[in-house]
Amino acid sequence: LIGADFDKGAFISPILLREDHPFENTAVHEREAFGPVSTIMPYKTIEDAVTLSQMGKGSLVSSIITNDDDTAKAFVLNAASHHGRILVLNRENARESTGHGSPLPTLVHGGPGRAGGGEEMGGMRGIKHYMQRTAIQGTPTTLTKVTGIYQPGGAYTEAKQHPFKYHWEDIETGMSLKTHKRTITDTDIINFSNLTWDHFYAHTDITALDGSIFEKRTAHGYFILAAAAGLFVYPNKGPVAANYGLEECRFLRPIYHNDTISVRLTCKQKIDRDSRGAELPAGIVKWYAEVFDGEDELVAIATVLTLVQKKQITFTEMTDDTIKVCLDKLKVDTKPNWGSMSAQMMIEHLEYTYKIASGEIQDFEISTSEDILEKVHATLYNYKKMPREYDFPLMKKAGEGELKHDNLEMAKAKMLEARQAYLEFFKDNPDAKTKNVVFGELNGFEWYLLERKHLNHHFEQFGLI
Repeated sequence: LIGADFDKGAFISPILLREDHPFENTAVHEREAFGPVSTIMPYKTIEDAVTLSQMGKGSLVSSIITNDDDTAKAFVLNAASHHGRILVLNRENARESTGHGSPLPTLVHGGPGRAGGGEEMGGMRGIKHYMQRTAIQGTPTTLTKVTGIYQPGGAYTEAKQHPFKYHWEDIETGMSLKTHKRTITDTDIINFSNLTWDHFYAHTDITALDGSIFEKRTAHGYFILAAAAGLFVYPNKGPVAANYGLEECRFLRPIYHNDTISVRLTCKQKIDRDSRGAELPAGIVKWYAEVFDGEDELVAIATVLTLVQKKQITFTEMTDDTIKVCLDKLKVDTKPNWGSMSAQMMIEHLEYTYKIASGEIQDFEISTSEDILEKVHATLYNYKKMPREYDFPLMKKAGEGELKHDNLEMAKAKMLEARQAYLEFFKDNPDAKTKNVVFGELNGFEWYLLERKHLNHHFEQFGLI
């Protein structure tokens, strides 16, 4: 730059130029001024506008502002060959417009010539431009092993127990379950029609089948899917937290009344995910469901997504027996691995927090600010340990540092009494919530999560676990 100063930098204010003869003076199209520079070029017709836009010989973005969709169509269809993205702006979307040329990281766009080689380098997809892509050929079983994604037709690995009884970490691609069989009856089909109000003729009027692809009363495709779920779902509570949706579903041939179906459920893919809000850590499992008829012919396929909880291996579960064993280890002279609490101070602190949980002590304000309370509350659900060297907000109110009981054994007994009162409170009041100074309003399950974290924290502090 001529006359530029390295220390001061080089800046240019916005400039608006005008080219009165854009069809004759081609330099305005051939020289691209990158920066806050725009050039006004007059035109008379939409055909002129298209011609001018094409004279750039390849542009990343073009914008047309019109409320006439016919005009928009004429411009887009003729100018698209020379642009990676075209923004059509009108009075309906103007308020939410990202603006001409603004980055859209997940949108696949880019123009010919000098405008990005066909794609914008946006988001995770942009990384693929710097990675080698290789096509792999092999049998479905081999491809399943190589890619970690089950390929239809690949070998099954029979599950030793129902797949829905496994946590996310223990599920393996190809793990499979073959269900028992179910016969679809006339009554099933009619009842499903009445339940869903889906009275399509193939399900309800056997006199109207002439000229159709159906030979008899036909089961609804979604009934087949629902019946398949009834065959493969494990009824008891377990690691499967929720049905996350369907990714694909195809009905390959009809199922008639008195036909029999069975299902093969196979783990297709596992996808890790971060915890979100007040939910236990879980990953996504894609299940490949194949529905067969009585002749083992494939009649339907679907990919079912489930949220499957991860194993909790960070904390020791705090049962009555575990707590007793830990308390028996705690002596008057037991020293903490961190902090300044004595053994009895720690036990009396636990007693105080149990009284908060049972609602006996509630005359305090929540110390966590409202703008972060939801996020702090959600940390109860993760498997991360409590931070060390954290001062309890109610320390002064609780009188911590001043021992209330005559000795450690009495303190242990009072702590256990307070714990029992907390357990009985939520047993008698299962829908109740009580206030915690850090985490806000907690229900019984959330107090259980906090108790597990809290006792693990202090028992580890004193080397009891």
